[in-house]
Amino acid sequence: MPETRSPRRVVRGAQPGTRSPRRVAGLRAPQPAPSHTEPQNTIDMEASKVIPILRIFDETKAREFYIGWLGFQVDWEHRFSDDAPLYMQVSRDGLVLHLSEHHGDSTPGGKIFIECTGVRDFHKELSEKQYKYNHPGLEQEPWNAISVTVIDPFLNRLAFNERL
Repeated sequence: MPETRSPRRVVRGAQPGTRSPRRVAGLRAPQPAPSHTEPQNTIDMEASKVIPILRIFDETKAREFYIGWLGFQVDWEHRFSDDAPLYMQVSRDGLVLHLSEHHGDSTPGGKIFIECTGVRDFHKELSEKQYKYNHPGLEQEPWNAISVTVIDPFLNRLAFNERL
């Protein structure tokens, strides 16, 4: 009859091929102290730009809001076929956004905090266009800044912030 062995007990912190520490009077063997050093970067990476992806559901409403009211321009558009969801890039004054009808690209209802200059003039421009669905105010912020926050038709919020 072959010899049967009981399954080995795996102990956290034990080195492979070594015996498990024995318990003595209910005490555990000492564990090494956790390392509290900062992680070391092993690659040399530099981020050049962050481009948020905002979820949209209706191309016509997205164009009305971003191009017609906010004054962005369409840089490019992509669809896998004529009946596929739209993915496009829009930009204005150095701000680049990706707008996507693809369900897995992002979640509606996000907020983007945009540091910029010219917020008073931007607010005036938006107010003069009299967009039917959005009338943002010019807010004095407690962090010594002014801001204008707009909400797109898909509940994404864009907060344009200027430090004073």
